[in-house]
Order: sequence, then structure tokens, then C-alpha cells
Amino acid sequence: MARGTVKTAYERLIDRQLLVSNGPAGTRVSDNLPPQAADMSRISQQETVQAPGMIGPGSPPRLFQLGVPAQDAFPTKTLSRLLAQAGRKAALLPLSYPDPRGEPALRREIAAYLAVARSIVCHEEQIFVTAGFTSALGLIIETLSPSPYRAWVEEPGYPLVRAALALKGVQAVPVPVDANGIDVAFGVKNAPDASLAVVTPGQQAPLGMTMSLARRRALLDWAVSANAYVIEDDYLGELQLNGRAAPALASLDAGERVIHVGTFSKTVSPALRLGFMVAPSRLVGEFLRRVMFLSPAPAAMTQIAVCSFLAEGHFLRHLRKMRRLYADRRDLLGSTIGTPLRDRKAGGLALVLPLPDEADDAAIARRALGRGLGPSPLSSWYTDPASARSGLLLGFTNMTPQSAGRAWRDLQDVIADLPRR
Repeated sequence: MARGTVKTAYERLIDRQLLVSNGPAGTRVSDNLPPQAADMSRISQQETVQAPGMIGPGSPPRLFQLGVPAQDAFPTKTLSRLLAQAGRKAALLPLSYPDPRGEPALRREIAAYLAVARSIVCHEEQIFVTAGFTSALGLIIETLSPSPYRAWVEEPGYPLVRAALALKGVQAVPVPVDANGIDVAFGVKNAPDASLAVVTPGQQAPLGMTMSLARRRALLDWAVSANAYVIEDDYLGELQLNGRAAPALASLDAGERVIHVGTFSKTVSPALRLGFMVAPSRLVGEFLRRVMFLSPAPAAMTQIAVCSFLAEGHFLRHLRKMRRLYADRRDLLGSTIGTPLRDRKAGGLALVLPLPDEADDAAIARRALGRGLGPSPLSSWYTDPASARSGLLLGFTNMTPQSAGRAWRDLQDVIADLPRR
């Protein structure tokens, strides 16, 4: 071995204080060695916190998977061009800290879009750009109240909302939904001291019904009387496949109790990690203080690209195209399945496939992953396992005539092979 190599090794060990050089007296191992490092070979990839049957992050989309847009209809060329342009614009920005609320131009475009598409009249100062829905949810919970406190959640409802509330020390109170949306009277009776409600009034997740006007007014009346706030998760936005989308709950909010949260994850791509929230004017200062120090808006380049996507009309054209495409794919899946979905219910961008109560839908979903499928177990959307219904949520956004028949046959095989609970 070369002398230089040995010398370099000794020097590095001395720099790390593992060896001590005493000149002519020699070099010895230090008497104060640091604690033994962890055995890296025993460290495995951390498990991702997720509901049973949900696809882990970074995995390619699977047939029947929820929450992913159509891969074959993604506006690749347009967004690639806009991202390249945005990269050049971002490089020319002043070398200073950007507005923590998000790029002003993007907030103006979002305000204009909300006024036209969701009937929300708001000022750009009320809009905060976030890294998706979960980022907005964390910011809202952090701002509204010290923990612990109680929050109404829809039953069934988005599992990650319950998980996020628990991490913040908030007790989630399940409130059942029916054909008119969340049962406000049940919530008032069983959790009158709640100070927050998280709802999906446009298209309930996962069952897909739209909250009725009477329920909306009852929910807003409760929020005012209880000095509570309502988080409106508008996760599908304008992607209403039957008729026009109902106006947002926030459009009726004269008492300034609704915090409207939107995202581009379902309408464009979850990879953007871009969403927004509209704060009531009384909370703008509180939110601004927190985003300034704890949760500033994502990188300017993505914001600039999405701003151009909105300003040039690409977003509205893309939504119109996706509504037609998803309606066709919903009908395709329904006709492929046939009799089992004779009375099928559409849950937003998924069909609900009921299963016998004794069927283990979580086990079916796990086994389906091995077949390259990604259905979501309906039972995982319930807070109380005892009252959970068994079923599968079948996303149809990536269903094609070439894949529908094979995917349904594979899923039937999985269902037939698994024993009952």
C-alpha cells in the first residue's frame, strides 16, 4: 500500500478524533471514543403510515387506484414548456426571500378562478399557497387552537385526516353521512363542544354525494353559534361528472367560519405538491405569522408554471377534457362489472363495490396489490371498525377498454380466493 494512502487514512482518523498523534511518541487510539455507530445493515426502510390497501408513495399508479389522475391524458407538453419557462423566470427573480404566502401572480389567478368556478369572492391577500391539502390541514390546526380539542369528521371519511388530527392532539369525533351529507344534528347532539369540522361538501369522500343546501346552512349556523370553524376540503374541485358542480360551501359563508382548501393533485398531478387555502379575513394575520416562520409556500418555479397554466386557459380546458374522459371511463367500468354494480354508487372518481359484511376487504386490497391492482378497502375509511361497511373503492381514472376486462377478472379471482372474516 502506498505511503500516501496510509498517511491520508491516519489524518482522517485524527480529524475525527479517533486517533491522537503524539509526534515522536507515536499515534494511539483515543481514550474518548464516541459511542458505537448503529449497524446500518439492520436499518430497513421505514414503513409508511397509510390505510390498509393504500399504495405507498412513489409507486407507479395501479388500476383501480384512488387519487391519481389519468396518466395517458396528462398535459405533458404544455406543462413541460411552462416549467422550462418558469425555471428561467425563477432564476431571474431578486435574490431575496419570497412572499411566504406564495407568488402574488398565482394568488391572483387562484382568486379569479375561484370567483368563476366555485362562486367564492375573495381577495388575493386571503389566499395562501401550500404544499397540498395535508400541508394546509396542519397549518390550520396549528393556527386555530391549542390542543387538545375536538373536531367533527365525516363517517366514513378520509383516513389521513384522522391521522393528521391525532398527530396534533385533536380528538376526531365521527359524524355519519347520509344522502344529504354530514348529519349536523348528530354532531350537535354528540359533540356540542367541538370547535372544528372537516367536510367534503362538493363530493363526499369516499361516497360521492353532494351536501344539500339545508345541511350547508345548518353546518354554517352551528359554526357561528359554537364559535367553531369548518375546513372545506374541495379535493375534486370542478371534477363533477353529473351536471355542474355545486358552489363551494365558502360561497355561503357570511359569518366567515369556512376555511376553503383546494389542491391541484387530483385535477392536474399530485407530483406538483401544490394546493391553496382561502382564509377568513379575521384569520389572515394569524396564518401569515405562521407561514412566515413555520410553513412558507413551495418553490417559486412550480408556482410560476401553474400560474401560467391558469392564466393561459389551459387549466379550464384540461378540466373540461377530464370531465368527459372520466365520465366515459366510469361508464366503461360500470358496463364491464355489470350485475354486481346494478345499483352502483359513484364516489367522486371511484365506484363503490359493496361486499358481504363478512368479507375482509382490507385483505382483498392487500392481495390485489400482488396482481398489480390498487382498490381501496371501504372499511378503512371508517373510524369505528364495528360499524364499518365492507366494500372496495374502484378508481376508474386510468381504466381503458384494453385493461378493464382483465383487471375486473383478476379482482374477481382475488375476492373468490380469500376466506371470510
